[in-house]
Amino acid sequence: MKYVPITVELLALNQPIPVDVWAPDGRLLLKRGQSIDSDADKDLLRVHQASTTEADARAWQRSHERVIRQMLRDGASGEAISRFCLPAVIEEIDYVVGKEVQGGWLDLQELLRGMLYQGEATLNALERLEGIEKRARELLRSEPDECLFTLFQALPELSLGYCATHALLTAVVCELTAEKMDMPLSNRQVLFRSALIMNIGMARDQDSLANQSTPPNDAQRKLIKEHPQRSLHILRAFGLMDEDQLDIVRWHHEQDATTGQVKESLSQRILCTADSFVAKMAPRKTRQATSPLGAAKALFLNTADDAKRLGSAMTTAIGFYPPGTYVELVNGETAVAIARGLRANTPQVLTIIQPNGMPLSKYVPRDTGDAQFAIQAPVNAEKIKVKVSLEKVRKEIKALATRTL
Repeated sequence: MKYVPITVELLALNQPIPVDVWAPDGRLLLKRGQSIDSDADKDLLRVHQASTTEADARAWQRSHERVIRQMLRDGASGEAISRFCLPAVIEEIDYVVGKEVQGGWLDLQELLRGMLYQGEATLNALERLEGIEKRARELLRSEPDECLFTLFQALPELSLGYCATHALLTAVVCELTAEKMDMPLSNRQVLFRSALIMNIGMARDQDSLANQSTPPNDAQRKLIKEHPQRSLHILRAFGLMDEDQLDIVRWHHEQDATTGQVKESLSQRILCTADSFVAKMAPRKTRQATSPLGAAKALFLNTADDAKRLGSAMTTAIGFYPPGTYVELVNGETAVAIARGLRANTPQVLTIIQPNGMPLSKYVPRDTGDAQFAIQAPVNAEKIKVKVSLEKVRKEIKALATRTL
């Protein structure tokens, strides 16, 4: 058995300890529910290197973080938070361990789509969500450009299930933007998982609407307006207790349909903006997709300084021509972006179609920072009739990473 040291300084006196306390050699020092009554007891625990199991330590830490976030929401002072000890109660939800998930982005897309489709009937929902989130964050950390490439390539493929692609890409855009804005990791994690699950209240309808050749009818518009509240009810039924996450999901549109109130937290604004940003770039039967450049320009139409700051962070994070999207170069070639560049308008690209319209079997790397290969215009994915090889692109991304080390 592996044990994790307990921060004895954070133990409160005369308060039940919600875990068994062990010495590193396996001797039981305190049973769950017992308390310590003096500083002398704390000293003894230090001498014996008080520890607990990995599962208990992880759950206790989650409980502690959740209570701290609630204190922050309630306006507690920094002094009060600094005095807060480890909680005496660990909720069952704090013991949720994500199921081990393997595979790439399209595997995650399939898993998430199944969960979103099942909605409130989902079994072990929080474990499944945590497993998907953990794997997605691992993939994003290791290969962010490949991540963006895969998801932007999947976005026009409505047959894959738009709801899950939208959720994953929105989560990634939120993470990259929040990181640019120096948001703390714990807040970014809550934001990321909120993006994955925000539309569970209308997932099947979201896919139907993406394929619908007519504008939404009255019932569908009502669903669109009210789905944040429906998602909130489903997440509460799952047993989710993280009020920050519930709050972000509730307010991921500009206002709550039930009260008309507008929420103004940074996390909510990032998710609302990313949600709209990704939706603009997704094709519909009733309209063409907006190019990433067009969607980026829309971010700056708001004159509010904080909105411009958010828009700047988002476009800096993913670029005007994100990996996976298409461009026309000044020399007439059509290329696909494979990696973000030093500036938002200078991605690394691969030429896939010659000026005469002939596709290339061997892709040609181009540096759009070079005037002769500068970008002339974005190209809508629906106009590209060739299938881009992900394996060829992966090799180029890895080669590019090696050259820039």
